[in-house]
Amino acid sequence: MRRRLPIFLLVALLLVSAAAVGRAAVAKQGNVLVHFDADFAPHALPRKTPAPIRVTIEGAVSTTDGSHPPALKSLEIELNRNGLLYAKGLPACSPSLLQSTSTSEAKARCGSALVGHGNFSADLALGSTRPVKATGVVLAFNSRRAGKPALLLHFFGGVPVRFTLVVPLRITRHAEGEFGTVLRTRIPKLANGFGSITQIDLSLGRRWSFAGNRRSYLSAACSAPAEFTTVPFTFARARFRFEGHPEIRSELPKTCRVR
Repeated sequence: MRRRLPIFLLVALLLVSAAAVGRAAVAKQGNVLVHFDADFAPHALPRKTPAPIRVTIEGAVSTTDGSHPPALKSLEIELNRNGLLYAKGLPACSPSLLQSTSTSEAKARCGSALVGHGNFSADLALGSTRPVKATGVVLAFNSRRAGKPALLLHFFGGVPVRFTLVVPLRITRHAEGEFGTVLRTRIPKLANGFGSITQIDLSLGRRWSFAGNRRSYLSAACSAPAEFTTVPFTFARARFRFEGHPEIRSELPKTCRVR
């Protein structure tokens, strides 16, 4: 039997709050502002049989007083079970292969497991009066942890400071309920705790052939009732914990339509 895990990814990698359907979410906790948007394509999907999709994610964190944004310590994202993640036949990458690697080195070592790519910005507090802005590339790799599916995010910054950050996301499953899959991680410290990622955009999706058939890393159906062709649903429910700040809890609504 083919093993499929419900997941409508993602990785809303960093930050989320409730907002109107189709609009970016904005959340405020103390002096921390979080902006998040995520989408999937195509929006028109079969009612029952999952079809291939691609997910795009955009997130940003800032402060109302212009101070250095706090570091994200951990996150937990529960994902709607109307989507599927399928990784059988797709190579898996180990975190140890990505440590201290550049983007090109990471691709050379784990390119066959690549499932996403994008860009990010970070603030590095390196002793100057104002944080240093760093930019780089983020890659997403299929992985395994304790024999179970996982996702690795590889951040590499080369301007103006060279650094690598590898973030493993553990994937577990709820047996029942609106949300089928849970992604959890504790975020490693960036620049010895003096850095924080402030912006990310990430595109996730992969097609490949296995056992004589074309496969898709991400696929989904639009489970609208028989009398409807468009339906709203909760894309994700998340908990974010920032250094020195209360937990942020929020939900991200979306819609799909039946084709």
